[in-house]
Amino acid sequence: MMGAFPHRSLLDIEGLTKGDVERILDTAEAFLQVSRRPVRKVPTLRGKTVINLFYEASTRTRTSFELAGKRLSADVINMNVSASSVKKGETLQDTCRTLQAMHPDVIVMRHGASGAANYVASKIDCSVINAGDGMHAHPTQALLDAFTIRREKGTLEDLTVTIVGDIAHSRVARSNAHLLKLFGCEVRVVGPRTLLPPAVDSLGVKVFDDLARALEGADVVMVLRIQRERLEGALLPSLREYARTFGIGPRTIEYAKQDAIVMHPGPMNRGVEIESVIADGDRSVVLEQVEAGVAVRMALLYLLAGESSEPPTVDEAD
Repeated sequence: MMGAFPHRSLLDIEGLTKGDVERILDTAEAFLQVSRRPVRKVPTLRGKTVINLFYEASTRTRTSFELAGKRLSADVINMNVSASSVKKGETLQDTCRTLQAMHPDVIVMRHGASGAANYVASKIDCSVINAGDGMHAHPTQALLDAFTIRREKGTLEDLTVTIVGDIAHSRVARSNAHLLKLFGCEVRVVGPRTLLPPAVDSLGVKVFDDLARALEGADVVMVLRIQRERLEGALLPSLREYARTFGIGPRTIEYAKQDAIVMHPGPMNRGVEIESVIADGDRSVVLEQVEAGVAVRMALLYLLAGESSEPPTVDEAD
């Protein structure tokens, strides 16, 4: 019999052990089957309240958290920050106090400032899930990526994973690096020197500025979204130059292993960081990542808000 999950909130990957990650992924396996049934709902979190508080635009993350909560029978509230008191000057502290008075069980939060989720967790008496904060962390993306890799490769142990693109501004790269290192993976990062953070070595990764060398022998190729708004001026000469040098296409993917999978957190800039023939090809697991996102987020809501210490049964239904 497994005990209660030892964490009240999920703020970053660094707070998790290898065992914690495995428990989340194992729980997500059961919920993946729930999502594939004709009736995609269980009563596990009936009576619980989940608030999605997104200060940044999001399609995949917010939608998957909303679906996850509803499939667990929770009451899900999506706060429209653009029409809320935040636009009238309300501080994050006052927003926390207001939400606390509503007695939610879980707050899922995305914010442009690094550390915002940690701040909210310190001010409110409920579980907080970090859905992305600034350039700091995106733990649920790393977990769904790990879930996808494990299902595709049969293991997370001792793989070679190459992360391609704008590493400097990527919370996805940071969270994935921390998680994959727990399983003994060799994590490589590659991109233009101007898009590699100054302290990139502190992530425990191997750093490349040559795509062919970085892809050689890779089991997993993780392509990051190029943030067009950051590529003006000195960072890169042009998107065309980036695509030519670091884009993943039929020619460059051949440097990786023959059975290497290609991942992308979305949204994709087709023809820039990845060509459509790869994004839609046999190596791509992009849609599997989307499906995994709902299952993993169901698992997290269950582990953080559920009262039972036993994993759910897939035949549990309303």
